Amino acid sequence: MTATLLDGKAIAKTMQAEIDAAVAEFKEKTGITPTIAVVRAGEDPGSVWYAGAIKKTMAARGMEAQLHVLPETASQEELVALVARLNADPTVHGIMVQEPMPKGVDEGAVKAALSPDKDVDGVHEVNAGRLAMAAPAGRPAGVGPFFVPATPAGGLELMRRYGVEFNGQNAVVLGRSNIVGKPMALLLMRENATVTICHSRSKDLPAICRGADILCVAVGRAEMVRGDWIKPGAVVVDFGVNEVEGKMVGDVAYAEAVEVAGLITPVPGGTGPMTNVMLCLNVLEAARRQVR
Repeated sequence: MTATLLDGKAIAKTMQAEIDAAVAEFKEKTGITPTIAVVRAGEDPGSVWYAGAIKKTMAARGMEAQLHVLPETASQEELVALVARLNADPTVHGIMVQEPMPKGVDEGAVKAALSPDKDVDGVHEVNAGRLAMAAPAGRPAGVGPFFVPATPAGGLELMRRYGVEFNGQNAVVLGRSNIVGKPMALLLMRENATVTICHSRSKDLPAICRGADILCVAVGRAEMVRGDWIKPGAVVVDFGVNEVEGKMVGDVAYAEAVEVAGLITPVPGGTGPMTNVMLCLNVLEAARRQVR
């Protein structure tokens, strides 16, 4: 058996057309361009590349990305002050503070300074808390509006668009980060899946993973999950991005897994393109909420 690909590039292309239409309608109605401010301190190569990619992505969708760059020596007070200015700027609808931050800076304090209404990266404790407390999908949420980090939101949307059934399924999330693992688990719980979160200290990881109807992997270790860790016919969503000998690979040993899984994301071309479109949706939604 060879798995069907969860083609993030194809789904992202479809969603881009949907976003283009929604942005055009918003701009025609309000005369306002949805705008994200990307804040960075220093010139970390990965952060520089990602900021450029965001700017290009937003421009392609008819939106705007502002880049605000501080020196690597910037203090926590300087970062918080910049965030505060952007919070108060009505022309800025979303804010993303890139990592890594300078040494000595309390990342939690900088994230806490964000306006939850502009936190399109879903890292503020208010957004994370509301996601955790929200009722199952299909019911009134029971909490105020919130933003979900774009990467797990994109993984869920990719599965949804391929008709994956969540209700009653056993889902395993390998990884417990605040930006992928934890929110992915909460999203799956909202969809009525039965969720297990595991990590590097979990006992017998292969056995846990083999029990998954849906396996989501975000550990940052190249090809850690082998083919014999996967239940035949399972859905496998690989969030990993690792460079090995000049080649980009995921956290799942793809060549092995593709022969066992029922649906699987490739790397690259799986969750990555979905992250970009979900960030666009978050920025557009932020603008809608702020512009009445």
